[in-house]
Amino acid sequence: MSTILAIDPGSTESGWVVIDADRRPLWFGKTPNAELLASIQAYRHEWKVQHVAIEMIASYGMPVGAEVFETCVWIGRFYAHVEGWLITTPDLVKRQPVKLHHCHTTKAKDSNITQALVDRFAPGQPNRGKGTKADPGFFYGFKADIWQAYALAVYAADMRFEAVT
Repeated sequence: MSTILAIDPGSTESGWVVIDADRRPLWFGKTPNAELLASIQAYRHEWKVQHVAIEMIASYGMPVGAEVFETCVWIGRFYAHVEGWLITTPDLVKRQPVKLHHCHTTKAKDSNITQALVDRFAPGQPNRGKGTKADPGFFYGFKADIWQAYALAVYAADMRFEAVT
């Protein structure tokens, strides 16, 4: 079973998800960056990661703060860390193609992307596909940046499998 690891990097913590070829989330979390770097190294064989996608910063001409530059540093650290052991080069994906893929518009917000994922993978399920502790749904445990990492993972999987067929 091959998997895709997707990372939605932040300046101190990052959302991440590992999915299989059927786009099922296998492992995920929002983790401090240094801890995530160590986890990738520790679990890469268990996770059977075949491909990595990392969200890339895009410039839209507006001034940015120190957090954006810290995020850029972490993007580079994650990239360099996985580049050495992956068969394929990690993908650096800007946000716009992910929005376009899931919502067919670059004006989509995070909530629109989340709803598109629920509509695709958990239509009609209660609590946006999360379910409950007693009856977990497809997205059980998802929160905040995990949704965006999952959107990136699905985008990467769809692009990889569409290119093959």
